[in-house]
Amino acid sequence: MSLLKNVGTIGGLTAVSRVFGFVRDILVARVLGATPMGDAWQLAFMLPNIFRRLFAEGAFASAFVPLFNRRMVEGQSEAQRFAESVLSVLLPILIVFGGLAMVAMPWVVAYFAPEGLENDPEALPIAVMMARITFPYLLFMSLATLVAAVLNSLSRFAAAAAAPILLNLCLIVALIYGASLGEGVMARRESAFWQSVALSLSGLLQLVWLAFWMHRAGFRIRMVLPRISPGVKELGILIVPAVFGAGIYQISRFVDLFFLSTLEVGSYTYLAMADRWNQLPLGIIGIALGTAILPALSRYLSREENEEAQRLQSNAIELAMLLTVPAAAALFVSGSAFTRVFFAGGAFSLEDAMITGTVVSGLVIGLPAYVLIKVLTPNFFARKDTRTPVYTAAFSLVVTVGLNIALVPRLGVLALAVAGSIGAWCNVALLYVILAKRGFFRLPARIAGRIARIFVAALAMGVVLWFLMQPLDPWFGGTTLQRTGGIAAVTLTGAAVYGIAAILLGVLDRATIARLMRRQT
Repeated sequence: MSLLKNVGTIGGLTAVSRVFGFVRDILVARVLGATPMGDAWQLAFMLPNIFRRLFAEGAFASAFVPLFNRRMVEGQSEAQRFAESVLSVLLPILIVFGGLAMVAMPWVVAYFAPEGLENDPEALPIAVMMARITFPYLLFMSLATLVAAVLNSLSRFAAAAAAPILLNLCLIVALIYGASLGEGVMARRESAFWQSVALSLSGLLQLVWLAFWMHRAGFRIRMVLPRISPGVKELGILIVPAVFGAGIYQISRFVDLFFLSTLEVGSYTYLAMADRWNQLPLGIIGIALGTAILPALSRYLSREENEEAQRLQSNAIELAMLLTVPAAAALFVSGSAFTRVFFAGGAFSLEDAMITGTVVSGLVIGLPAYVLIKVLTPNFFARKDTRTPVYTAAFSLVVTVGLNIALVPRLGVLALAVAGSIGAWCNVALLYVILAKRGFFRLPARIAGRIARIFVAALAMGVVLWFLMQPLDPWFGGTTLQRTGGIAAVTLTGAAVYGIAAILLGVLDRATIARLMRRQT
C-alpha cells in the first residue's frame, strides 16, 4: 500500500476513536468537572498510561518490530517462536511490577495528589482505590501492544487502530451511568469509581479484540515456559536504551505531575482536557505516520534500498507538515472557542473552559514537533539504533524542566504546555541534525520549499481566523444552535482559506497527491 493509504487507514480509524474520545471528555467535564474528584480520576487514569507508554507502546514496539520483521523473512514459524519467547518473559515481568505498584500506590498517589485532594481525608483513600483498580489496564495493554506489533508487521493496521474505540465506549457507558446519579460529591465519587472499573475492562477487551484478528491473520502465539532465548536477549539489548528514551519522556510527564501538585485544584483537569485537542491531530497523523513507516523503513534498509528509504522519509515529513501545521495554527487562534463550545456546562464552568483554551494554545505550539518526532525516530529504530533518541530526548527533558522551573510560578498550568512544546522542537532539531550528519537523511530542497509554503498558507488562515473570533465570540457561549454555527463558521472558514492558499502557493497539486499515493515496493 502507499504511505497515504496506510496513514489513511490508521488515521481514519484513530479519528473515529478520537470522536468517541471527545464525547467521553465532554461527559467527564460535565459529570466530574475541575473538582477534587475530577483531578483524582485524571491521576488514576494517567498512572497506568504513563507506564504503558514507557514499557509498551514506545520502547517495546520500536525494538520488537525490526526483529520480528527480520524473522518473518526467514519464515512465519521462526517469527512465531520469537513472539512466543518474548511473551513468556514479558508476562511474569508485568505481573510482578503490577503487584509492587499496587502495594506502593498509597505513597504514589499521596505524592502526586494536588493539595486540595491531599488534604481531604475522605477523597485521598478513594483516589488510591481508583488507581489500584485502573492499574491492571497496564498489564492488558502491554500484552495488547505485543499483538498489535505483530499485526502491524503483517501490514494489518486496521485492528490495532480500531482498538482504542473500545476504551472510549467503555468509559462513555460508565459516564452515562454516572450522569444518571445526579449532582453532588457522592455522585461524582461513584461515577469516578465506575470509570476506573471501565478502564481496566477496556484493556481486557482490546487484548481479546487484537488476539482475534491476529488469529484471523493466520498467526498464533502460544504460552510457553519462560526462557531467555537469543532473540529475547537481542530484544533486551535493544529495548533497554529505548526504555530509557521513552522513560525520559515519561519522566517529563512525572515532572508535570509534580508541578501540577503545586497548583490549584483543577489544574490536572485543565491540562488533561487541553491535551485532548492536541492529541487529536497527533494521534491521527503522528502515530499513524510513525506506525506506517517503521515496517517499510526496516524492509528498505535490510535490502539496502536507501533511495526508497529516503523517499519514504521525505514523503512522511511533507505529509506531516501538510496536515499538522494548519491544525496547530487553527487551534492556537481558536482553542478557547472549541473548549467553550464542547466542555462548558454542568460541573465545568465557563472560566474552566477559558483556562483550558489557553492551555490548548500553549500545547499546539509544539504539535508539528511532536509529530516530527514520531516521523524521524523510526529512521533510527529501523537501523537498530535505539540509543540516539535517548540522548535527544534527554536534552529535551533538561530544556523542559528548566523552563518549568522558570515559568510555572509565573504562568501556572500554561507554563507546562509551553515548556513541553519548546522542548519538543529542540528534540526535533537534534534528531534531524544527527540524521543529516550521519548521512542517513537530508531533507531535499524541493520538500523544504514546500514546507515553507505550508507555513505561509497556515499563517494566512490563522490571520483570517484571528479577525473572525471577535464577532463570533458571543456565539461560542450561546444556545446550542449558536455554538454549532460558531464552530462551523470557524472550521469551514479555516479549511477554505488554507485550501485556497495551499493551491495558490503550489502546496496542493496533482503531482504531490500522486507522489504520496505511490505504492511502496
